[in-house]
Amino acid sequence: MSVRQQFIDQAAQRVLITDGAFGTEIQNWKLSEADYAGDLGLTHDQKGNNDILALSKPDVPESIHRAYFEAGADIAETNTFSANRISQADYGAEHLVRDINLASARLARQVADEFAAKDGRPRFVAGAIGPTNKTLSLSPDVEDPGFREIDFDYLVDVYHEQAAALVEGGADFILIETVFDTLNCKAGIMAVRKLERELGRDVPIMLSMTLTDLSGRNLSGHTVEAFWHAVRHAKPLTVGLNCSFGAEQLRPHIQLLSRIADTLIMAYPNAGLPNELGEYDEAPETTAGMLKAWAENGTVNVLGGCCGSTPAHIAAIAQAVAHSTPRAIPTPEVATRLAGLEPFTMAA
Repeated sequence: MSVRQQFIDQAAQRVLITDGAFGTEIQNWKLSEADYAGDLGLTHDQKGNNDILALSKPDVPESIHRAYFEAGADIAETNTFSANRISQADYGAEHLVRDINLASARLARQVADEFAAKDGRPRFVAGAIGPTNKTLSLSPDVEDPGFREIDFDYLVDVYHEQAAALVEGGADFILIETVFDTLNCKAGIMAVRKLERELGRDVPIMLSMTLTDLSGRNLSGHTVEAFWHAVRHAKPLTVGLNCSFGAEQLRPHIQLLSRIADTLIMAYPNAGLPNELGEYDEAPETTAGMLKAWAENGTVNVLGGCCGSTPAHIAAIAQAVAHSTPRAIPTPEVATRLAGLEPFTMAA
């Protein structure tokens, strides 16, 4: 059985659980710059380069994966949100991109397989690919609206390098997450399709959009529905929303996506909104209570947490939805659906 079909079969039986935040969990370790840098011989300050820990201090991400699986997660997202050539250039570590992704995927795979062997329940690894700190749709120069720091083909190459290493390391899926620019996402899709042709096999894609305001648009201006129209051709294994806001604010946008997307819905909101110190105060039971309502309303197939969420949040969510019936995938009426910033359905 293919890993895509195995995941679909599991999702038909129950609401699956993905893991929670990595950045805030790493902060709890109070690591020094020397901990981040290790003996890699890098000349730039590495403090805050969470992805490099797969090479310099692998016990940290390994222990976080283990804590989330113990909490009840079915999916480990690799600690590779910024493990791409563009983002790692800020740390002078772009030459280590392949090594970081390989090591991160292998760590997650090892722990996932260990937990699966204990109880026979499949555990999955999603190779996480973040949006980078560049945007294809918008100019960073207000005086020159047509200027772009990178082009589409370059970003495809950047994403392909990362995705190839993640899959080689054992990732089951490629998760293109925190999508603030739909064109960046499409570059990621093209990179995975290129990788599929090279490998001669299916590499399932997960897509997760992030909103920049409560009206339900991402930074490039697309509504949730327009985003779906723009990426549906990729036939993603899951589509959904992450980051942005807490569950309360994301609820109407997840409900909309759930009605129109003919694939599995994965949502992992922040643990509420940050306080004045930038910290997340929402209790695990509060988050779990809201997500339980999503599950009971048949809105979602996969749930987890983003910024501020902890293993305690994931454990509470897993317990809250343990007996919930997973969302049934709708069959939309066949129509020509297009997207600018707004969705457009062509009349017959």
